[in-house]
Amino acid sequence: MRMYDLILKKRNKQKLTKEEIEFIISGYTKGDIPDYQISAFLMAVYFNGMDSEELLYLTQSMTFSGKVFDLSSIDKPKIDKHSTGGVGDGVSLSLAPIVASCDICVPMISGRALGHTGGTLDKLESIPGFRVVLSEEEFINQLKKIGVVIASQTENFVPADKKLYALRDTTATVDSIPLIASSIMSKKLAEDIDGLLLDVKTGNGAFMEKMDDAVKLAKTMIDIGKKFGKKVAALITDMNQPLGEYIGNALEIYQTIKILNNEGPKDITELVIIESAKMLQLAGIEKNFVSAKKKVINQIVSGKALQKFKELIEFQHGDTKLIDKPKILLQTKYCEPVLSQTEGYVSFINTKLVGIACCVLGGGRQKLGDKIDYSVGMKIVKKLNDYVEKGEPLVYIYFNDKQKFEQAKNIVLNAYKISSKKTVKPKLIHKEIC
Repeated sequence: MRMYDLILKKRNKQKLTKEEIEFIISGYTKGDIPDYQISAFLMAVYFNGMDSEELLYLTQSMTFSGKVFDLSSIDKPKIDKHSTGGVGDGVSLSLAPIVASCDICVPMISGRALGHTGGTLDKLESIPGFRVVLSEEEFINQLKKIGVVIASQTENFVPADKKLYALRDTTATVDSIPLIASSIMSKKLAEDIDGLLLDVKTGNGAFMEKMDDAVKLAKTMIDIGKKFGKKVAALITDMNQPLGEYIGNALEIYQTIKILNNEGPKDITELVIIESAKMLQLAGIEKNFVSAKKKVINQIVSGKALQKFKELIEFQHGDTKLIDKPKILLQTKYCEPVLSQTEGYVSFINTKLVGIACCVLGGGRQKLGDKIDYSVGMKIVKKLNDYVEKGEPLVYIYFNDKQKFEQAKNIVLNAYKISSKKTVKPKLIHKEIC
């Protein structure tokens, strides 16, 4: 078998066999196939796509390219959640301990920030001492003891995806539905989960800006999961404005504690509760959504979810003092408002630009390896359809560098459109797909 022939075959819109796909993934993972040939293959997939059988074989080959977890010794439902990412999307931080407090196992392999979106691991690393790099033994032992882990991908965990993603990021092949779906699902399947909830974002701050693309991606991933015998459901959620009140690593941990104290912003709290309830249904703990939602709210109000978050921090060597004193997370030298230059209603927010402004402050990375300032970020004051006076704050910026503040301030001002009339406010959740 020659890689040249397989590139040619896919370029000519022909279907690849299971053996041919296994040859490609195995060869690239071992280093036998060079980057330039895989780049050509990725571009052929980008333009010509894959049918459902090819995609199944690709996901399967990636899943078993390295170590696959065996969680059969844990006698609890094992349910995970994945979001395609957005601005202010810190849902997993509060959702994981809520669901784990309901006697469900939550094994969560998460990612880092790249581009305009935040990363769960970076947010957790803003907690002093918090470890995201765990061995397989540590990962499984923690699941057995407290029922929740949020950790990074290890070297031998789906190594094919790690190599392919790095290459996709440099070859303009990131936004391909078959490549996105296989990347996400291979990592989730390697966790040995029973079920998965997918949060697929759509809107101007999402990777899938168009609703049709978001729905297609969700259906593609559900189809893969079901073929592997997993329970999978998806919510198509809105990213036409930042989610929650805070954007930034330490700031979103601060917000997480507020949510778990039942003091969180309305929109992100609602989404956390709904998605947690859906996970209880996937686990079979609750049969209907109303009872599942009631259970989730009780875990928050009773303090059990916050206690589980404290356990998560403690087990991964973080400083638990911030649970009782969350304001220690607010550590920037400066905090200044960005003032509206006109009066009217907020009719549009370029959410991607808001995320980029946070990156400019030092809160994200433009490329892997960039150092992050965990303390910086923003508090969103005005959202869609809010009325704003001239000279009234749109956002507050937390910063350490005055030059970066000026850059971020200008980006935020360009991101907001103020009009004389209100706009059609998007739903928080557009669709549910099962």
